[in-house]
Amino acid sequence: MYQIDFSHPSSIYFVGIGGISMSGLAEILADAGFRVCGSDRTKSSLTERLERKGIRVFYGQRAENIPPDIDCVIFTSAIHEDNPEYIATMERGIPYLSRAQLLGQLMRNYKNAIAVSGTHGKTTTTSMISEILLQADLNPTLSIGGIYKSIGGNIRVGGNRYFVTEACEYTNSFLSFFPTVGIILNIEEDHLDFFKDLEDIRHSFRMFARLLPPSGCLIINADIPHWQDIADGLPCRVITYSMSADYADYYPTDITHNEFGHPAFTVHTSSFCCENEPVRQINLQVPGDHNIGNALAALALADLVGVDSAVSACALYKFKGTDRRFEFKGRVGGVSIIDDYAHHPTEITATLNAARKYLHKTLWCVFQPHTYTRTKAFFNDFAQALCLADKVVLTDIYAARETDTLGVSSELLREQIQKLGGECYYFPTFDEIENFLLENCTNGDLLITMGAGDVLKIGENLLGI
Repeated sequence: MYQIDFSHPSSIYFVGIGGISMSGLAEILADAGFRVCGSDRTKSSLTERLERKGIRVFYGQRAENIPPDIDCVIFTSAIHEDNPEYIATMERGIPYLSRAQLLGQLMRNYKNAIAVSGTHGKTTTTSMISEILLQADLNPTLSIGGIYKSIGGNIRVGGNRYFVTEACEYTNSFLSFFPTVGIILNIEEDHLDFFKDLEDIRHSFRMFARLLPPSGCLIINADIPHWQDIADGLPCRVITYSMSADYADYYPTDITHNEFGHPAFTVHTSSFCCENEPVRQINLQVPGDHNIGNALAALALADLVGVDSAVSACALYKFKGTDRRFEFKGRVGGVSIIDDYAHHPTEITATLNAARKYLHKTLWCVFQPHTYTRTKAFFNDFAQALCLADKVVLTDIYAARETDTLGVSSELLREQIQKLGGECYYFPTFDEIENFLLENCTNGDLLITMGAGDVLKIGENLLGI
């Protein structure tokens, strides 16, 4: 494998430079003195940000884009062997790395490399940790899988003591990392276009935990079924948290919610893990009990690195979420519009349960299923989760990288939701959905646009933004 010499900056070309992670890595290397350029299919806010930093971006992927003096090419897992820039790289014999391999090599430059993994909650928990470390003046370097307003984007270049990043299990990319602290938030079935089943996924998380050095630490959710199978036998320290088990090192009690669904709770901490106060009051400004779990993981990390408990509590209170995570977009005609990235049944359940605690009359959910593979694998689970909304509107399935429909459709999902007693509608175009919502949503309703595709445009179009 090609090894980048970070002490001697070279020329790096990113294929798919506009991706949320790729753009962040491009920024980190550019700030470190590397000569960076790359390509993407279309212009976006992320590519425009790169261009403002002096990074050249080619639109459209062609062999001639790659300059003759490039030392290494970086690919994402979305780039296939028929991509013209991939073919050119192979024909010219240019050294190359995957995005995950580059990120792994980068992590070795930091004393504390913190990798946040899990099927759900990575972006929010990474952002919570980021806010705590920033409030503690620890000058972290951050790579977040979403736009975090506190840093004005998805990347922050800081010192060399703390590096915080998300660790995605898809295609086993997180097995290329070199973390000193690993966090596992949850383990569920997902990405079944790559993994065989849940046991295959659990095996990957076990391999991820084994990456930790003896001097490192694993922070793991003890609500994961048989979590000991992941953690047992590790040479490093293990810290647990739980929403329900009072034997865990971190757990909450006295949970309450305000009219916006924002939780407050008492966190209990074992003396083994924390020299701070063993009992603390935490108030959040992001909704949903799932965010209590995310906050517990962030608090465990903060205590591990010695952040004062008052600083951690203040940082968590100041944290107001990231883009597309229960993000309040605005109001039109007295209807509150929220946008959320949820695209897995567990995420949908968490988001809609949070929304049910939010003051409203009727809860509307406009859901855009993401990929045929996921829709087919969790078809019944999607239907049951969406029934938590009072009224559901479905868009067509967002195909992403897929071409085979696998015999599933939003029309079939609508029928299943109706069989379960849910009120559900399906329209093939965004225009039809927007007109339907304008005619049927009333003052005091709560409308959530939900999915990992471009469904957020519906809410933005209604708001005129």
